[in-house]
Amino acid sequence: MTATPTPRVTIKDVAARAGVSKGAVSLAFNHKPGLSEATRDRIFLAARELGWSPSLTARTLAGSRVDVVGLAVCRPARVLGLEPWYMEFVSGVESVLAEHSSSLLLRLVRNIDEEVGVQEAWWRGRQIGGSILVDFRADDPRVAMTERLGMPVVAVGHPSLTGGLTSVWTDDATAVTEAVRYLAALGHRRIARVGGAADLGHTSIRTAAFDEAAGALALAGAWQVATDFSGDAGARATRSLLTAAPADRPTAIVYDNDIMAVAGLSVAAEMGLRVPEDVSLLAWDDSQLCRLTHPTLSAMSHDVHGFGAEVARTLFSVITGGEGGSHPVPTPVLTPRGSTAPPKS
Repeated sequence: MTATPTPRVTIKDVAARAGVSKGAVSLAFNHKPGLSEATRDRIFLAARELGWSPSLTARTLAGSRVDVVGLAVCRPARVLGLEPWYMEFVSGVESVLAEHSSSLLLRLVRNIDEEVGVQEAWWRGRQIGGSILVDFRADDPRVAMTERLGMPVVAVGHPSLTGGLTSVWTDDATAVTEAVRYLAALGHRRIARVGGAADLGHTSIRTAAFDEAAGALALAGAWQVATDFSGDAGARATRSLLTAAPADRPTAIVYDNDIMAVAGLSVAAEMGLRVPEDVSLLAWDDSQLCRLTHPTLSAMSHDVHGFGAEVARTLFSVITGGEGGSHPVPTPVLTPRGSTAPPKS
C-alpha cells in the first residue's frame, strides 16, 4: 500500500491559520512596516505551529533581502571559542532571530579593513538584511561605510564611538569606577587592571575611567596592562605584576574579562600567593567560570544574553524603519564573592 503524501504547507495555509491575508504574512517575514506587533506575533505563531518557513531562494529571486543578519568579529577562532561573553551574546541574538525565522551569518576577520570589505559584499550581494557591528574603534571606518551603503545596522558600543549609528551599549566608565572604589573601600591602595586590546574603543573608555578613579582616590599605586583578552595573555600580565617586591606589587587586580581572571587566579596559586589574603581579584563579566573557581571570583555582573537579545531587537527595529538612537542597557553590577577581601595588614 502506498502512503498518502502529506500535503505541503503553503503561505496560504499560514494566512488562514492566522486570520490574515497572504500579503500580511509576506510583510511579517520580510520585516516590513504595516502590521501591529500582535498581528505579527500571531503570524509567526501560526507558521511555527504549521512548520512553515519562507523559501529563501524564492525570496532572493524575487529581489527581497534574505532573512539573515550579519556579524563579523575580529578575533582569532581559538580565542573566540573560549570566550564566554561572545557565546552568551550570540545566544541572546539567536533567541530573537529564532522568533523571526532568521539566521545569523558569522564571519571571523583579521582586521577592520577586511570587515569593511565583507560587510559591503554581504550587503551588495543581498546576503543580509542588516548587520550587528561590534568592537568599535576611534574614527571607525564602518560608520562611513554604512552611511554610504544605507545598510541597516546596530552598533554595539558607546555613542562617542559609533558616529550617530543606532547603538546599544553599557556604561563601562561607571562600572570601572565602581570596581576601583569598591577595592579602595576594602583598603586596597595598590590596584592594577589587566585590560583588553588597546585599540578597542571600550578598552580606551575603561582605561581613562581607571586612571581618573585612581587619581581621585590618590592611590599609592595604579597599573594598567593591555592584552588580547586571552587566558595566556592574562596569565603573563598577572605574572609581570606579581613578580615585584611585596611592597611594590598590587594587592588587587581588575580583569577585563573572566578568562583572564581565571588565568590570574592560577598564576597566584603557582606563585604561592593566597587569594584573597595576598591579592584580591575582580573579573569583568560574570559567566559560570567565575562561580566554578576556588575561591569564587568577584565580578562585574551583567545580563549578556539579554544584551544580545536587545541588540537583535534593535536591529529588527532599524530594518523595519523603526526609531534609532542610543539604547543604554543596565550598568554592570558589582557582585562580591570569595576572591576579594581587605588587604593583609
